[in-house]
Amino acid sequence: MNIRNFVIIAHIDHGKSTLADRLLEITGTVAKRKMREQFLDQMDLERERGITIKMQPVRMNYKFGGEDYILNLIDTPGHVDFTYEVSRALAAVEGAVLLVDATQGIQAQTIANLQLAKKENLKIIGVINKIDLINDLEKLESLKQEIAKLTGQKSEEILTVSAKTGLNAEKVLEKIIKDFPMPARMTEVIQSGGPKIDLLNDEKPFRALVFDSHFDVYKGVLAYIKVVEGELSKQKLINALATRAKIQVLETGIFKPELVPVEKLVSGEIGYVATGLKNPELIKVGDTLAANPNAKPLPGYHEPKPMVWASFYPESADDFDLLKDALAKLKLNDAALHYESETQEALGRGFRLGFLGMLHLDITAERLKREYNISVVITMPTVSYRIIDKKGGVKEIFTPADWPDSSFIESIEEPWVKLGILVPTRYLGNVMKLMGNFRSIYNHTDYLGLDHLILNFDMPLSDILVDFHDRLKSVSEGYASMNYEFSGFRTGDLIKL
Repeated sequence: MNIRNFVIIAHIDHGKSTLADRLLEITGTVAKRKMREQFLDQMDLERERGITIKMQPVRMNYKFGGEDYILNLIDTPGHVDFTYEVSRALAAVEGAVLLVDATQGIQAQTIANLQLAKKENLKIIGVINKIDLINDLEKLESLKQEIAKLTGQKSEEILTVSAKTGLNAEKVLEKIIKDFPMPARMTEVIQSGGPKIDLLNDEKPFRALVFDSHFDVYKGVLAYIKVVEGELSKQKLINALATRAKIQVLETGIFKPELVPVEKLVSGEIGYVATGLKNPELIKVGDTLAANPNAKPLPGYHEPKPMVWASFYPESADDFDLLKDALAKLKLNDAALHYESETQEALGRGFRLGFLGMLHLDITAERLKREYNISVVITMPTVSYRIIDKKGGVKEIFTPADWPDSSFIESIEEPWVKLGILVPTRYLGNVMKLMGNFRSIYNHTDYLGLDHLILNFDMPLSDILVDFHDRLKSVSEGYASMNYEFSGFRTGDLIKL
């Protein structure tokens, strides 16, 4: 029962999926003949674009120091639009591998993901990747010191690997086993000083956290769970606490990374449960599954706030019900997606969708087309505005068509974000000049090592949406990276154009 649950977190394109490939090879989880690049990226879209969109759990078995270990890895996305995927994965594990590209150094999303891991009190180990591409030992040493400062390690403890060639990848596995704690409940039992208790016969009633889900035509909703207490096997009756749904378990299993049925799941393990439920609404990500319907829910996650809104209408009006079903199934697999139905005179019946960013919107439209064969008409993406009328009533609007007569308006509020830009010192002037073209408010600067700094701004979300990221990359020759989070609504001097 030596279990280690961990994630790999990093900025986009720093080699998370490649390192995961090497770990799968070393542990023999995937046969050599079946191995392919980005093995855990199951979607064609992910492979085409070279990015991870969905987190993907996998269970590896490894022998170390004469003992058998179960290693549960969750490979997470690196793009800011999929931060919610990362935050959910972190709630299901005890440790995080922070991966940094040696050629690019620390990036904005690296720090954002690190902050999420710290909030969950995870044990963090720093790893520098792509050392086969770097000859400058001095640069490598200063990068080690920067990472050590962030993770609270000593610089000599930071591992250097090449995920592509496999150099030092085994050391990562050893460090995971030595440094990451076992799932909390099991440690309590083993360290209690008394006789060792057989954890498989754990007497506590079953409770588990749902961290992801997807829909299967034959087995209904498959909930991905981390078992916190007790054990779960086939035919047991359990309850979803948030929706009060009663579930008779059809199957329990683990990720190899394909779904492999097992007899039972016990505390500390990560696996899936086939619920047989045909209504996707009954299982919510972040919910607790428990044997007792009155059990205390486990701390879940905060619901993500949609940042960008756009309306999706089926190209053929007859496909409205198909689009409705497809969105319900997609929502299971992408908990950050928000949708509600709406009607417009010109376009007929459709849905207003909320996304975490423009890439999220693009990927959702593409998935609808590929996975559900539905072509949609998409309206111009926008943010939501709040209009406060003369009587103090608040109305949230998403399209200019809903804008009321100006004589009724007391004030208008728009969403603002906290924006962090990580940039090498030599591009500071260029970035400040760029920010002068936007409605940004400078806050402060954080210094990261000798030649990097983080510029912190407050800025309206609508200014970031369209081409801000491209312009930031061009003024910094591709070196700057950004991360943002919603900070609230502020009154603005706005009119309808």
